[in-house]
Amino acid sequence: MKLVGIAALLLALPGLASAQELTGTLKKIKETGVITLGHRESSVPFSYIDNNAKVVGYAMEICGKIVDAVKTDLKMEKLDVRLLPVTSSTRIPLIANGTIDLECGSTTNNAERQKQVAYTNTHFLTASAFVSKKAKNLMKIEDLKGKTVVSTAGTTNMKQLVEANAAKNLGMTVLPAKDHAAAFLLVELDRADAFVMDDILLASLVASSKDPAAYQLSAEAFSLPEPYGIMLRKDDAPFKALADKTTSALYKSPEGAALFKKWFQSPIPPNGINLNVPMNAMLKKMLEKPTDSADPAAY
Repeated sequence: MKLVGIAALLLALPGLASAQELTGTLKKIKETGVITLGHRESSVPFSYIDNNAKVVGYAMEICGKIVDAVKTDLKMEKLDVRLLPVTSSTRIPLIANGTIDLECGSTTNNAERQKQVAYTNTHFLTASAFVSKKAKNLMKIEDLKGKTVVSTAGTTNMKQLVEANAAKNLGMTVLPAKDHAAAFLLVELDRADAFVMDDILLASLVASSKDPAAYQLSAEAFSLPEPYGIMLRKDDAPFKALADKTTSALYKSPEGAALFKKWFQSPIPPNGINLNVPMNAMLKKMLEKPTDSADPAAY
């Protein structure tokens, strides 16, 4: 009878019962009162630092919605949100070892990475291209033969560049850069002929440069469309379910379309540039039917 009474008491206290059932990231957040977001420093317009030293961007706002959902789900009046800068090389290890809980940036979701981490629903689609100065007249991948080409270390773009160099026998000199800003600077200073990266990131770097008219994006892509997703730890079903539910509702709502317009079709900080990225058919489908698939064919 005492056991029955205790069970009834637990059922009457849902907060206590749910706290005992928590696992993984949700349990960690509940116990510490902290959620840590990994952010990029120059991935415009997804995650970057503006001229007021504030971390802003499309992915940061999406992560903010997930944070709000966590706070509500855990019935927490106060939740300390900590920000930690990450790079292409550190983002996956920092998710895997529990240092950060969400990675809010421009990270490609692919099958190889899903062996180490998980993703919530895709928030953007891109393809790997290259940027160069118009004066160099480089438009096709074959035009890079014998050239010095840079990409950001730890990215899928670097892997695609190295593979294309070998497969097409282009004899390129391939340089790694610590981040996107450093890579673009090498092109700006003529220390590299081209920079291989996701087309949307290249467009933002060009728009933010001192002389946007001096640069052009390639006519050819190194890849099929690639999905970007907010990264989280692998095998943490409750946390992923909450993130998926939150992002799916956001993307299918008018707020999702408004968020896209704010960051891709309106002036953004720090210099009021407008990327003028259209809502094409693939992007529209992505918002209407959210998925965390790493398969380009799913889009």
